Amino acid sequence: MAMSNSENSDTAAGEALPNLEENMARIEELTQRLVNALAHKRQVRDDLQGPGHELYAKAATAYWAEMMQNPAKLIEQQVGYWGKTLQHYVEAQQALASGQIKAPEDHTPSDRRFKNPLWDSHPYFNFVKQQYMLNADAVAQAVESIEGLDEREQNRLRYFSQQIIDLMSPTNFLATNPDALERAVETEGESLVKGLENLVHDLEANEGELIVNLADKEAFKVGENLGTTPGEVVFRNHLFELIQYAPSTEKVHGTPLIIFPPWINKFYILDLKSQNSLIKWIVDQGYTLFVVSWVNPDATYRDVGMADYIEDGYITALETVREICGVKKVNAIGYCIAGTTLSLTLSILKDRGLDYVNSATFFTTLTDFSDQGEVGVFLDNDFVDGIEAEVTENGYLDSFYMARTFSFLRSNDLIYQPAIRSYMLGESPPAFDLLYWNGDGTNLPAKMAVEYLRGLCQRDEFASGGFEVAGHTAKIENVQVPLCAIACETDHIAAWKSSYRGIQKMGSKDKTFILAGSGHIAGIVNPPVKNKYGYWTNDDLSLSPEDWQARAEQHGGSWWPHWEKWLRKRSGKKVEAREPGSKTHPPIAPAPGTYVVADKPKITS
Repeated sequence: MAMSNSENSDTAAGEALPNLEENMARIEELTQRLVNALAHKRQVRDDLQGPGHELYAKAATAYWAEMMQNPAKLIEQQVGYWGKTLQHYVEAQQALASGQIKAPEDHTPSDRRFKNPLWDSHPYFNFVKQQYMLNADAVAQAVESIEGLDEREQNRLRYFSQQIIDLMSPTNFLATNPDALERAVETEGESLVKGLENLVHDLEANEGELIVNLADKEAFKVGENLGTTPGEVVFRNHLFELIQYAPSTEKVHGTPLIIFPPWINKFYILDLKSQNSLIKWIVDQGYTLFVVSWVNPDATYRDVGMADYIEDGYITALETVREICGVKKVNAIGYCIAGTTLSLTLSILKDRGLDYVNSATFFTTLTDFSDQGEVGVFLDNDFVDGIEAEVTENGYLDSFYMARTFSFLRSNDLIYQPAIRSYMLGESPPAFDLLYWNGDGTNLPAKMAVEYLRGLCQRDEFASGGFEVAGHTAKIENVQVPLCAIACETDHIAAWKSSYRGIQKMGSKDKTFILAGSGHIAGIVNPPVKNKYGYWTNDDLSLSPEDWQARAEQHGGSWWPHWEKWLRKRSGKKVEAREPGSKTHPPIAPAPGTYVVADKPKITS
């Protein structure tokens, strides 16, 4: 016999009650864990939380001074904003008064944050979206109209204002996010409980600091499904392990190749999996390949500086490769900060009369810091003073600060959208190798960090007179070996035009510059099998960056084969493949070694 509507309702309520009680118990437990995690939150210095007050004070002073001198301009801005807001309200009311539940006409620009159809069709969500767009435009226009700031101050004000605008997006709040509300209804609130679990887990894992977990950490293990190209650690000191990879061809080029990856990240970005591993690809092209795996420093590395990285890092690694392979010269690659330091090393080697390097390749490398690009907003004294105070106290710069800085350069992609998926939609982090690597950061020694930020980034000494290091004055014009530089078109860390200008200043008579599509990581880790992004070449490096790009030849697919052809000409005749190690440097441990998987030191302060 069929049940009545009231009986159906009673049954549904009865079935939902245990779920509700269970969820309430979970929320109570999670709330207690949340409070406990926040109670033990790490103390972050105020001067590392945002730009100094001077920036906003100067902007406010300029704004009010302009208002007093030209009140009509301010009135025009405000009246324009009020008029657009009032018109938007009237249009929304008229749409509702028509008797149909629909949104008014919407001329706001396309934005992938608002891809749910309800943002366009639902009166409430559309009203919220359009008003947010009006507010964002008003703030942006007000910032652009401020006079009396220099270009650098204007760029910083623009950047940090945009951070506030992005933070206030309605997608970042449950009550104004249709995706989150729909998911909560569909799951009877389970998605919100799961989201709270994800939030508490991330807080507990990061000492009370809210760092969104971007990838499933249980899905990967370095040495098992990441960093698996066969090889051996053949040398180890206090700064690095040297990995020599096993040959995959019967013959190899006579001149070995060494990669210096940045020590602000771990080297296995170049060996995530076989399909996109630059390391494996190079080995398969018939090269004897060595890769440096840097130590993850703790407070005991307080006094390790740039000179130590050059002497005990670069020069020691080059000498070891020469000995193992029985050669006089080595080809070298430097990536990001490791490319900057390779340039310093090449200048010092020239001063010492040591002809160790046959050719150099630079990946996304800055040597001319006159234009710091997007990351420059964090390189003024307000932030750098804070970093110097932090490392002076603790002995090293925790990877947390670097990760947070780079995340805020792409906050919508690396902070807000992942937070929405994890905390509002209750989704588990994806099993994504690149994002796993992105969250596996390293620390920086105190002395090195300050030397790099002050001498190279702020004062641009290497490209403008000389950088004092390791008993020498390293000068950019003393980089005279044949070189090839690869920069990336949308790189937000090492702007390609700045990279290009640095290459122009180097003293080599044999220069090649390649502009790859995409950004700092994807533009480099771009295997030929994917046939993505493309790249540009132009032999005339006397041109301005803009003219160079305008006259450059565009190519499809990966730049890897183009670069390998360049490298092949500088790598000598083929010899019998070399197995890892030598009598004086026998294998110590299988790749990827021990430094890359060592635990981070714990915060003691």
